[in-house]
Amino acid sequence: MTEITNSESAQQASAQPGAGAPAIVSSRSPNSTLGVAVIGCGGRGRHAVDQGLKERIVALTDIDDGTLRKTLKSIAKERPDLSPRTYNDFRKMLDECYSEIDVVLIATPDHVHASAALRAMQHGKHVFCEKPLAHDIYECRMLAEAAVKYNVLTSMGNSGHCGEEFRRACEYIWDGAIGQVRETHTIFGRDFGGTEGRLPTKRVPRNVHWDEWIGPAPYRDYHDDLHVFGWRSWRDFGTGTIGDMACHNLDCLFFALKVNEAKHLSVECLASNGGSEEMWPQGNIVRYDVPARVDMIPLKAYVYDNEELKPEIMKETEKECGITFGECTLYVGDKGLFWTTGAAGKARMLPLEKHEAYPDPPKVLPRAMSDDATADLFLCIKNGRKPASNFPEAAAPLTEFGLLGHLAQSAGVGKRVEWDVEQMRCTNMPEVNRLVGRHGRKGWAV
Repeated sequence: MTEITNSESAQQASAQPGAGAPAIVSSRSPNSTLGVAVIGCGGRGRHAVDQGLKERIVALTDIDDGTLRKTLKSIAKERPDLSPRTYNDFRKMLDECYSEIDVVLIATPDHVHASAALRAMQHGKHVFCEKPLAHDIYECRMLAEAAVKYNVLTSMGNSGHCGEEFRRACEYIWDGAIGQVRETHTIFGRDFGGTEGRLPTKRVPRNVHWDEWIGPAPYRDYHDDLHVFGWRSWRDFGTGTIGDMACHNLDCLFFALKVNEAKHLSVECLASNGGSEEMWPQGNIVRYDVPARVDMIPLKAYVYDNEELKPEIMKETEKECGITFGECTLYVGDKGLFWTTGAAGKARMLPLEKHEAYPDPPKVLPRAMSDDATADLFLCIKNGRKPASNFPEAAAPLTEFGLLGHLAQSAGVGKRVEWDVEQMRCTNMPEVNRLVGRHGRKGWAV
């Protein structure tokens, strides 16, 4: 990978963490119908299609002709009034259909997110993108900047961020329900990665447009374990366990504990298993050390790839409180414990009886327009509001924080990576800065 250096524009994005609703949407009627384009129709893309059907789908893009045929067939049954145009290359779709599109929904593999989102915003389109926001830290910063520059509304697909439980978690902690939080423990519940090198080349399936699947990533011939799902384990295409799950399971602690206020922090890999030049390591334990910020004391945030790595403090709490921790975060405060389940599905003080006895804290956070991140975006476009999980203020800073784990895993177990947030650089191990970003393939680069 090639190092991407910082730029004035990236600094500007950091200094301007968001914008109000674009003037272009202020005159839209809440009852109007949005023109929707979907990029990536399989997997999570099916949810994007379903949301688009509530509006008006005008175009579909997918590199798999079989997926396109299946999607068109289902649309014909559910919305026979629609006849969306189909493409294998989102660049061509945006060039030919931009005048009909209001919002673009992106549900591709991670390595394509930034390329597709940036081009959509350059066309002046509002954008929804599945998590993680991008493949690397530089792409996240660039997308945050672009959302401000092109004055569009954006949303990332960590729908828990839109929910009531996310907000209550923040409000309980800010109310002092468990005092000052000194450490957290988060289980991701996945195990992406491996030890293999590149697999033998195979003939590209007839229904797959391989060059379009590769997109901005370094080119390679087709081989097993990439399309349709295995790509998450491969460095060039996915983001491993920490990239896949941080946007869900670090979301509450990142905002409730005001991690975004820290200008410098460090991250260290405490345990790791396997990995190769091609694949992410597995069984990782990573610790983020966040200094004091605003009214918060220093924080140690431990993250574990899966439940087999569960620490003793979580095992002891399970016994004492009669619960079982799966994907979740345990907050350890000087006055007690707090618990958020995966994707902010539930937020409770522990033991649970203590939560029931605690007076409801005041609601100080604005509520999203929907608990679904795509629907929240649609409603905000129509009503001149700002989506909850927008790129500049929420999605990009959170994803950047999660992806710092890659730098620690690359540095090696026991090596502390010091990170300058604003400059977007490791200050003590410059060799890991090559992982901050990469130059995309010609014609696809962001």
